[in-house]
Amino acid sequence: MSDTGGGHRASANALRDAFEVLHPGKIQCDIVDIFTDYGPFWPFNDYPRMYKIMAEYSFLWDGFYRFGETAFGLALNEFLMELFCFDSFKKCLARPSGTSNKRADMVVSVHPLCQDIPLKILSDLDSSGASREPEARTTPFVTVVTDLGGAHPTWFNKNVDNCFVPSDALNQLARNRGIQTSQIVQHGLPIRKGFWSSSEKKTKSALREELQLDQNLPIVLVVGGGDGMGGIVDIAKSLGDKLGSSSATPAYQMVVVCGNNQRAKEALENENFPSGVKVMVQGFVNNMDEWMQASDALVTKAGPGTIAEASICGLPCMLFSFLPGQEEGNVPYVEESGFGTFSSDPNVIASKVGEWLASPNALQSLQRAAKEASRPSATLDIAKDLASMVFAAKEKQQQ
Repeated sequence: MSDTGGGHRASANALRDAFEVLHPGKIQCDIVDIFTDYGPFWPFNDYPRMYKIMAEYSFLWDGFYRFGETAFGLALNEFLMELFCFDSFKKCLARPSGTSNKRADMVVSVHPLCQDIPLKILSDLDSSGASREPEARTTPFVTVVTDLGGAHPTWFNKNVDNCFVPSDALNQLARNRGIQTSQIVQHGLPIRKGFWSSSEKKTKSALREELQLDQNLPIVLVVGGGDGMGGIVDIAKSLGDKLGSSSATPAYQMVVVCGNNQRAKEALENENFPSGVKVMVQGFVNNMDEWMQASDALVTKAGPGTIAEASICGLPCMLFSFLPGQEEGNVPYVEESGFGTFSSDPNVIASKVGEWLASPNALQSLQRAAKEASRPSATLDIAKDLASMVFAAKEKQQQ
């Protein structure tokens, strides 16, 4: 994987946690950012920083993404990766994994750029350097796609053993790229443990008390992502003004999670909101599952993990931004599933969320649709399948 955005590592960590729940101490999970740790030189070893720059200036990302989708872009990427990264990435896949003295029994990719070259490297390793062709590979290789409503073509390589996809849209994209139906497994998106672990589940009332939230007021949660991107200050101001103008006493509560955006946090903490809304401002939080479960609606960028987590919590989603290409398909996914909509206009966002919170029937309908779209067992289901594969591979080696 690579830390180009937080979702890839979050999915990897989720699967690791699921392995430990299902098979305590039986599976060692070695999570590697192969580009940062093994990239031979710039730009390959600088992908996370470059991603943040392009995500901030989305026109750069749009051009990069669209070019990479073309036949020429795909061929060029494959050529350059094999030319420059094969030997350095081979060191990663050949090294002892975990606490063992041998390389991994199975490789799982949770990143779109980690299919083609790793597959060729495994063929090379399994054949002692005789071949890079698919038939030479014996080490199991699986892709777990961590996008939701749309995905880049590099996610889909017909030579994988299995390709795990989270949605009908990506199932179709996989088939369009030549992956056979027998190779495709559709469970959902792997998400953080707090959203699927059944241990110590708290009630909404208990969570509100713990988080110092009002027990009786409708709560909207505004999230800017871990990096705080997305213009949440203007959105929070418009939403706070809309909700706060409805009453002389608090009728709503708004929680704003600014992530690592300290300037946004300070600006909102110093804002004078109308008396009709209670406002709580947070920075980076490690318990997003609790904040979501305590809320009634969500305002967020169109990140796949956040949308999947919100649906499990039954939260209607007001989406306000997306990365071109990569997250673009998440908007119709939410709208067609009936639990949210999109606008980048803070005034439209405020008006729509205000309508939701003011109408209990409309809010409950959206919440039901979110629950119907959710796949709460997806992480465990994927982990069960992966565990079966790695145990079978291990048994075969020992015969």
